[in-house]
Amino acid sequence: MRSKKKYSRRLIPVILVFIIIAGMFTGCSSGNDDIGESPVHSPEDLAGKTIGVQLGTTGDIYASDEEGATVQGYNKGADAIQALKQGKVDCVVIDEQPAKAFVANNSDLSILDEALVEEEYAICVAKGNEELTESINDALAKIKEDGTMDQIIGNYIGDDTKGTQPYESPDDVGTSNGTLIMATNAEFEPYEYRENGEIVGIDAEMAQAVADQLGMKLEIEDMQFDSIITAVQSGKADIGVAGMTVTEDRLQNIDFTDPYTTSKQVIVVRNGESASSFDLQKSIHQNFIEENRWQYLANGLLTTLEITFFAVIIGIVFGFVIAVLRFSCDTTGKLTILNWILKAYLTIIRGTPAMIQLLIIYYVIFASSNISKVLVAVVAFGLNSSAYIAEIVRSGLTSIDPGQFEAGRSLGFTYVQTMRYFILPQAFKNVLPALGNEFIVLLKETSISGYIGIMDLTRGGDFIRSRTYEAFFPLLTVAAIYLIIVMVLSMLVGKLERRLKNDER
Repeated sequence: MRSKKKYSRRLIPVILVFIIIAGMFTGCSSGNDDIGESPVHSPEDLAGKTIGVQLGTTGDIYASDEEGATVQGYNKGADAIQALKQGKVDCVVIDEQPAKAFVANNSDLSILDEALVEEEYAICVAKGNEELTESINDALAKIKEDGTMDQIIGNYIGDDTKGTQPYESPDDVGTSNGTLIMATNAEFEPYEYRENGEIVGIDAEMAQAVADQLGMKLEIEDMQFDSIITAVQSGKADIGVAGMTVTEDRLQNIDFTDPYTTSKQVIVVRNGESASSFDLQKSIHQNFIEENRWQYLANGLLTTLEITFFAVIIGIVFGFVIAVLRFSCDTTGKLTILNWILKAYLTIIRGTPAMIQLLIIYYVIFASSNISKVLVAVVAFGLNSSAYIAEIVRSGLTSIDPGQFEAGRSLGFTYVQTMRYFILPQAFKNVLPALGNEFIVLLKETSISGYIGIMDLTRGGDFIRSRTYEAFFPLLTVAAIYLIIVMVLSMLVGKLERRLKNDER
């Protein structure tokens, strides 16, 4: 026993050292010397090339119109840039200002002089909400007229003004008209991004200025870019602000205010220069120490554990109840309608992806509710897990010899007492390894929580990647944290399993 425990303790630092070495090796071998310069030198060269884009953006739309081009979509612009650096795509089409931020942090990348297209950004509002649209248009007109909009843009763009004139709400501003909920994707510097844990940027300050004009309190909800319009449509957010361009396709589903600024879609390419050499100390500082970025992982870990803990409770309670009911229906031949309903529930839950269930519960079932996102995730993952736990427990129940049940009844125990004192304890011992595996799967499955804007462990790593433009250390660190948690869970389940076996003796 002791040797196994010592082995488990020693394995953790070994894994961490391996991860650091792997990060060093990967970092050292991630240069672009063997990839070379991009074959794209102007917009005319895009035909027939492989183009990286962020999914759902206008860059995605324009790139798809290029004849013979292969478009590779990524959830984040930082992922598309990483693919470009690794030679997986020939170029990246993205908005000008985020492109400048990417290039400033990657000496091996450049922006082509000729822009692909010019466009205007506007605020999206749910269709039919003309009153809010008109109010925002009036507010935008005022902040443009008094110079506030120019001040906000100048605070993020401009050699002479950048960082010198942040917007501050007037002292006499009120919030008596309620809360204005803004949906955004905080991975789009300088329009919206995280700095010291806060969402900042041109769009964030502009929305605050608009909220001040409307006499409302601004509340920003961070989520995936392609979830913003859905959030506004469903009423989860009042407005969507994320450097969004007005397009015909979007106008079919959403309304837009007057434009508040202009931008360009530009082409980012490899310039043939060697990437900067890997510096372990600098990389650790940049990814975790600078701006206290380690807090993204710490806070995300707490959220992940919170969701997992309560989802496990829901899964166990509902799973055991469903398993017992199904087992009783099958053995007695009664309550056939209830048995059919439970079978349908299990079929639907096990036959659809957990991510789809999460989105349906958030955007459809709780569409008009201001319920906590964490609570939504707990419910979604708890119900998903309950279906698998139900079948695991039911298999354990059917593995018990029917004579055990008959013996309990012959001793004068009721049906419920027999299940409680004789059948369920034995079934639990039989299915404990499978239950432990389900808990581990549930823990890892919570990594999709970011689709509804929850800052979980995985999304915390994504935020670090979006700020440092380095994939390896954040990803490996997140993987290491998950691995350590799984090892601890496996150890606890193994210890409980051995204890139950000892009790049998």
